[in-house]
Amino acid sequence: MPPRRNEKYKLPVPLPEGKVLDDMEGKQWVLGKMIGSGGFGLIYLAFPTNKPDKDARHVIKVEYQENGPLFSELKFYQRAAKKDYIENWIELKQLDYLGIPLFYGSGITEFKGRSYRFMVMERLGIDLQKISDQNGTFKKSTVLQLGIRMLDVLEYIHENEYVHGDIKAANLLLGYRHPDRVYLADYGLCYRYCPNGNHKQYQENPRKGHNGTIEFTSVDAHKGVALSRRSDLETLGYCLLRWLCGSLPWERSLCDPAAVQAAKTNLLDELPESVLKWAPSGSSCREIAQYLVCAHNLAYDEKPNYQMFKKILNPGGIPLGPLEFSTRETVNVHTSNNQKVVSGKAATKQVNQMQNRLIEKNIHGERSAEFCCTGRKVQKEEPLTGLLNRETAQESTRRRQKYCESQILNEIKSPPQPSSCIQFPNTFYEPYQDSTSPNIFSNSRSSSCYTYTSTTGMEVPDWTLSEEAKADVYYYGFIVLFLLTLVCLALYFL
Repeated sequence: MPPRRNEKYKLPVPLPEGKVLDDMEGKQWVLGKMIGSGGFGLIYLAFPTNKPDKDARHVIKVEYQENGPLFSELKFYQRAAKKDYIENWIELKQLDYLGIPLFYGSGITEFKGRSYRFMVMERLGIDLQKISDQNGTFKKSTVLQLGIRMLDVLEYIHENEYVHGDIKAANLLLGYRHPDRVYLADYGLCYRYCPNGNHKQYQENPRKGHNGTIEFTSVDAHKGVALSRRSDLETLGYCLLRWLCGSLPWERSLCDPAAVQAAKTNLLDELPESVLKWAPSGSSCREIAQYLVCAHNLAYDEKPNYQMFKKILNPGGIPLGPLEFSTRETVNVHTSNNQKVVSGKAATKQVNQMQNRLIEKNIHGERSAEFCCTGRKVQKEEPLTGLLNRETAQESTRRRQKYCESQILNEIKSPPQPSSCIQFPNTFYEPYQDSTSPNIFSNSRSSSCYTYTSTTGMEVPDWTLSEEAKADVYYYGFIVLFLLTLVCLALYFL
């Protein structure tokens, strides 16, 4: 019997490390250390007793027996995702892998008078949410490949009468043994939309509205409609947009589900322009916009054309390579005019460099003035020259600060100079492709890097003076001549 869904889920009391669990098939598993916890369950490393291994390749999910999510996930695996089912599907579709974690067993155990349900799963690596928190946005080629891999997974689970219902970066994990692969995990909220071949009927229910992760959930879910295949595809589209652009139009309204629903409805009604305008400067969301158009046009009970959706994300049909994630030097921040803003660290570095230059110039200016004004009897004129020097120094500081500020702004706004590393995009995308996102759909790289240097291997400095620098030279030359004139007059009259 399934657990009662109206009962509030509780985190179980942790099981002791080293406890042996017997699954339904008679296999024994030894609990390792606890490595994570969710809203209702705990996750432990696990070791089979017949094959002791220091490097755990399995995990065990544990929750109280009366809880519901692990029961739902277990039923999904027992009905639709057994190991031989997945292997047959991979062979049928000629895939290199399918991003669904492998299931190894389940059972019931007792501890301190409470019954626990457990499930043994394949161990996975880091989730994409942690990578996103560290790196910000993903490369465009990586985002599109993630979409294709998830379409493979969704086609499989949809064919087996289930929808996932909670696609997001936190539920996408890289493989433990294959970190270049991505897996869709956590089927605790999966829903059987078509039991025994009978599709659920469309019916709005405000009492069940806004279920799921509010940031990515579908418009149907906002309306309280039972999830269908188009809900999963719509949710995946929001994830792709978030990974590429760094944010979604409704992120500031997450505390107001109705406002989020209205923003999503507006986005879908104004496609493709609404997505194209949201793209960061220097990049394009054309594929994602086209993907969302097709997902939005699906009928509630319509079977998606998964091959068409994959072709939208990979129009060239290029074989997929390993996933790659890298940290970007700049972060795309959406402002009112969709400009790309330099990250705080980069701006701080530029400011510090300019301040150091300012200090060096001031020190050099002070030393030059001291050298020019040194003489036998200048000390007697110290009050007059000191006053002039202080006023000159203050004026110099003001002018140099102004010049420094203008240079900082120019450096921030100006494009990279020819002496920087220039990467050339390959031909997978049209000219709208972001040149900072090399294509990883193939294993080879075609980008090149050039640096302009002198024949001696050293960078050639640019000695051309700006207009501000020329003005400074004239100004300080006049001051020096004026001071020398005063010194000469003083010596003459003395």
